[in-house]
Amino acid sequence: MVKESEQEDARGQAVDALRRALADVPSARVEVDAGAVPDGLDLLLRLELPTGPQTLAVESLRTGEIRTVREALDRVFRLRIQVPEARFILVAPYLSERAAELCAQEGVSYCDLSGNCRLALDPVFIRREGFPNAFARKRDLRTLFSPKAARVLRVMLVRPRRPWRLQALASEASVSLGQVANVKSALLEREWATTGPDGLALTDPAAALAEWAGNARYARPTVRDYYSLAGVREVESSLGETCRATGATWALASFSAAARLAPQVRYQRATAYVAGVPDEVARRLGLKEVTTGANVRLLEPADEGVFYGVEEVDGLPIVSAVQCYVDLRSEPGRGAEAADTLLKEVLSPRW
Repeated sequence: MVKESEQEDARGQAVDALRRALADVPSARVEVDAGAVPDGLDLLLRLELPTGPQTLAVESLRTGEIRTVREALDRVFRLRIQVPEARFILVAPYLSERAAELCAQEGVSYCDLSGNCRLALDPVFIRREGFPNAFARKRDLRTLFSPKAARVLRVMLVRPRRPWRLQALASEASVSLGQVANVKSALLEREWATTGPDGLALTDPAAALAEWAGNARYARPTVRDYYSLAGVREVESSLGETCRATGATWALASFSAAARLAPQVRYQRATAYVAGVPDEVARRLGLKEVTTGANVRLLEPADEGVFYGVEEVDGLPIVSAVQCYVDLRSEPGRGAEAADTLLKEVLSPRW
């Protein structure tokens, strides 16, 4: 249960956010309405404008997740009967682009504490967007994107059309049942998945993958850069022979993998995940560690889940298209372009 003091704090933050949003409107003044607030509504405000006063009915949300926004919009439709003269506004710490679009489609204004807003208050119309989430909770993000949690998400994205029983998903991802339950809750909250008679299934894999790629920092590999006199393709082939000799688990990644999945851009650096003995592999290949001018990059993964869904192309293992997309999104230069091509030509048709 939310404490009254927390509710008061949320209402105060909502009022402050609306005042900031309307600060550039000449003579605009926002005050708390002294009248009785209808049951089920958080706050009534009075907006004074040169054209006359308006009543603002405010729903203050603790989170701007899409499911929470849908529930709030349902309440708004019921409350409109009680205060037909009011203009309704949803206020949350942060509203995603999708949540904001939903509010706009339903004709409800919104304002978040991060600076984004869309206020349709005749004759005033204000829209501000592009402000990042100032209230992102590390714990919430780690629920989906920590190494162990990412194993679950990776399995579902590699096999997106399959519904999963939780125990089967835990076994496939090699994680605990509790870990799967946490990921399930986060996916349902964001409306990226649904549950049915056959189990848990992704409904918006593209959104899940995009968010994961933007939070890949939670599972960053250890990066080692080297220089080789050999060409990139020769190094990639030699990597296979050396890793087999040392017993290392490995797979081509980033541009090296993309070149075999959806070739679009030329690349000048071989990149591969190597688990366990990257230094030994580099020594056997005669690679020289460098800080600039590298043409070989060995990645020691934070978690061996990166090897789930590995495919073999031309006799060499490459990471799954899902993992490749995440890798490319963190690459400077033409990484984003290569990721978009991979999404369009490989991943989207599978979904």
